[in-house]
Amino acid sequence: MHPNVEDRTTANWMKEAQKGYIRVGILILLSKKQSHGYEIMKEIKDKTKGFWRPTAGGVYPVLRSLEKSGYIKGEWVTQNNRKIKAYRITEKGRLILKHAIIKQNEIANNINSLFEAFAKDVLNIEPEKFPIPVMPAPFSAFLEEETGKPIGKLKQQKKHLSNQIKMLQDELQSINKKIAEQHKTNN
Repeated sequence: MHPNVEDRTTANWMKEAQKGYIRVGILILLSKKQSHGYEIMKEIKDKTKGFWRPTAGGVYPVLRSLEKSGYIKGEWVTQNNRKIKAYRITEKGRLILKHAIIKQNEIANNINSLFEAFAKDVLNIEPEKFPIPVMPAPFSAFLEEETGKPIGKLKQQKKHLSNQIKMLQDELQSINKKIAEQHKTNN
């Protein structure tokens, strides 16, 4: 496969995943405060550090669908002399959100198990020697408190990232060694 094809394919997969996650992301944000569509788009972009940039064409149809299903309620308010529709989560929405997060955690745990098996079987990474990185849950950025992480959690995250960097550096060194050996053999 050509790298551009791989990049496009991966980008398309990520867009599809984001479309599936937009409902839950919106419900999480609305469980914290009432917001209008533009605020939701901005908050998703900010919380994901620009990785996820939902558009009006992606957010507003979902807001209408969530409202029609009774998971959110919209009401017209005046803000800066403009009428805008602000949304809040309903009790029915809180219930479905709770179930969705539980299901998402199950999915994330299963994917992490698959990733661990891949790392061991295909990449020959020994988990005892190098801890296998755990993929973060897709909604972790939305669920974190605004006040920041406690110092212990930050130190744990730093240690985890340092271990990942070491593992990747070792893997890179191993690959470079194999490339050098193949260059010797071919010349």
